[in-house]
Amino acid sequence: MNLVQGDYAQETVFSDDPVTQAETWWEALGKQGIVHIVDLDGAMEGYCCVDKELLALQDLGIRYEVGGGIRDMDTVDTVMGSGADRVILGTAAHNDPDLLKQACAKYPGKVAVGIDARAGKVSLAAWLEDTDTDAVAFAKQVEQAGAARIIYTDILSDGMMKGPNYDATRAVAEAVGIPVTLSGGVSSLDNIRDARALEAAGVDEIIIGRALYLGAFTIAEAIAAANG
Repeated sequence: MNLVQGDYAQETVFSDDPVTQAETWWEALGKQGIVHIVDLDGAMEGYCCVDKELLALQDLGIRYEVGGGIRDMDTVDTVMGSGADRVILGTAAHNDPDLLKQACAKYPGKVAVGIDARAGKVSLAAWLEDTDTDAVAFAKQVEQAGAARIIYTDILSDGMMKGPNYDATRAVAEAVGIPVTLSGGVSSLDNIRDARALEAAGVDEIIIGRALYLGAFTIAEAIAAANG
C-alpha cells in the first residue's frame, strides 16, 4: 500500500500479499541491498501489526528494515527477533528519548531513526501529528543518542512523483556524521542520478516505492542510475 503525502484517504493498494511482493523486490535487487517496510497500520495503532509477515521474510532470507508503530522495547525486541536487519523508530524516538537510547545500546548499529518532516518540521504518528521540532536539530539529537542511520522523508514530496527534496535532505545529512537515507518523491531515473550529488554529504541510500509499483523504471535501471 502507498499513500500520497501521508494521507490515508489517498491510499493505493498495489498488492494484497506483502511477503510475496517483498520477495519479488529482493530477487530483483539480486538479493543485495535492503527491503524497506512501513507498517502503516502499526503507525496508526501504536504497535507492530505485521509480526507474522516479518517472520515469513526471515524464513525467506530477505534482508529488511521495518518501521511503524514501534514505540516500546518489547516491540523493538519482537521486530529484531523476527530477523530485521534494522528497526526504525520515528514517533518513539521523538517522544521517548530514553527508549531510543535503550534500543541503540541493546542493538548497536541496528537502530535507524525515521525523520518525517513537513516544511522542515518533524511530523509524528503516521504523519497525522505535526510538531514545532526542527528536523535538522532533531537529527543531531538522535545521532547523539546512538542512532546508526537517519531515514529522512519529506512528506510534501512523498507519493507526488515530482522528485525528492534534495536541499532538505542535504541539510540533515550535513548536520550529522551518520549515514542518511533519502526518502520521498523519487519518480525518475534522473532523480536517482541527481541524488548522487548528495553522497559526499553522507546520503548513501535511496528508498523507492511508488515509482517502482507504477513501472516508471525497473530496479535494475535504478541500480544502474545510482552507480553511474
